[in-house]
Amino acid sequence: MRFILAVLVALFSVSSLAAQCTRSVPENFSKVGETRLSVYFWDVYDAVLYSPSGSYKKEERQALLLEYLRDIKAKDLIETTEEEWQKLELESGSHDEWLNQLGSIWPDIKEGDCLLLVEEESGSAAFYQGEKLLGTIDDKEFTNQFLAIWLSKNSRFESERKELIGEK
Repeated sequence: MRFILAVLVALFSVSSLAAQCTRSVPENFSKVGETRLSVYFWDVYDAVLYSPSGSYKKEERQALLLEYLRDIKAKDLIETTEEEWQKLELESGSHDEWLNQLGSIWPDIKEGDCLLLVEEESGSAAFYQGEKLLGTIDDKEFTNQFLAIWLSKNSRFESERKELIGEK
């Protein structure tokens, strides 16, 4: 009986975390696709892409939800963001400024936490954790380059990209 109760509590906790993570996805957005990123044998996060049409169109606003499956320090997330921009050969004189802004916005992540980027009408990037607005970067170029990590045809996670944009 205790085992069944423990399983039910765990399932309720996971479903309430998932519901909490999606609260800031705009109401008129629909799911485009989803994927799980695993590096070697470590599951890192589950990703879900949303858009107003429910399909991937580069010119359309996006929302990207990352639900983390392991603890990750904010500084490691920021370093990984910089590395992915370098691998994609994305150029901008603003990278250092953006990375500093992310340092003041992003918290350390615990397993089960989520981060949501919502592309605003202006093109700015609003970051949420559940219903809490963590901060905004008011630069359309940042939003495009940040989303390119997952959505660019040159993303190093090709099969995950296809799942995310609904091609698989």
